[in-house]
Amino acid sequence: MSLSAIREWLIPALRNTVARHRLLFAAKTAAAAGLAWYLAPFMPGPASDYPYYAPLGALVSMHPTVAASARHGLQSLLGLALGIGMAFAATTVMAPTAIAVACVVGLGVLIGGLPRLGTASEWIPVAALFVLVLGDSNAEGFSFAYVLQMAMGVAVGFAVNWTVFPPLHLEGIDPALAGHRRALSRQLTDMAAAMQESWPPDHEAWAGRSGKLSATAAAVRTAVHEASLSTKANPRSRRRAGRVPGDLRGLRTVERLTFHVQDITDVLASVIWEEGAGTVIPDSVLSTLSPALESVAAVIDGWRSEEAGDLGNRLAGAREKVAALTEAITDAAAGQASVNAAASVAMSLRRMITVMSSPA
Repeated sequence: MSLSAIREWLIPALRNTVARHRLLFAAKTAAAAGLAWYLAPFMPGPASDYPYYAPLGALVSMHPTVAASARHGLQSLLGLALGIGMAFAATTVMAPTAIAVACVVGLGVLIGGLPRLGTASEWIPVAALFVLVLGDSNAEGFSFAYVLQMAMGVAVGFAVNWTVFPPLHLEGIDPALAGHRRALSRQLTDMAAAMQESWPPDHEAWAGRSGKLSATAAAVRTAVHEASLSTKANPRSRRRAGRVPGDLRGLRTVERLTFHVQDITDVLASVIWEEGAGTVIPDSVLSTLSPALESVAAVIDGWRSEEAGDLGNRLAGAREKVAALTEAITDAAAGQASVNAAASVAMSLRRMITVMSSPA
């Protein structure tokens, strides 16, 4: 890997590591672990002899969203209960030998494969192993301490995450949407330029960008999904999360736009490079195809980033250019020319305009 490539990877990684939300999450996790450790000696009975499980419980319950903290914390406790129960059953018939350890761990992994266990599946073999190996002759007291300290740590972790600036991951949506808009707009613009060049065109990178478009669409999907999850059980969501339904509609829109842009890409790539595939565009249509692609690219570029009037002007211009393309296709069809490929592109462009005309 070259030095420039390493720099391009390292700088964003470091920037993400020291981002404000990451620093806050690290501080909250540290505070929860410290508080759990402070409270651990006050637990009743033999639990006070095992204080180190309390910060572990806090650690496993700390997640980027409040709902995830509650879910993972409860699932971890469920896994502990199942693993401890399995270990107790094992100690009634065998001593903690190598064979016993292998059997308990193997059975724990099998049980962890049951559906809908979530994080619990990871803790079943761990808990069973700890009780079998560390519980020794006091398996009952150790199990009680293990569960109690972990439960206290989970409660502390959830409480800290819920009360101290519970995270709302809304800030990542706009950059993700903007990045995907730029990718879609550039794709259409590059294809419009290719329609004006002699074939095969000099610029053909657009033909292989399907994977990149899918990646930027996935980034939008991830950002909206994380934002939606972060509003659940979050006391701050009442004031700041009213935008999420609109973002979900926006996500559905960009997914539809991506589908149509990828379809146009496949059609035009076939027209240019696949001889004998039956996909051709009459010369009389090419002069209107390029402006139609550029006009829709302009609409995508301004969608969700402009005033309604500006977007309306771009939409009107796009409809006019696509109507001219449709008229050229009709004339070519009347002259017995093959217009299937051009008609497919025109249909995709019309559907994209319709999608962006709807409220998002």
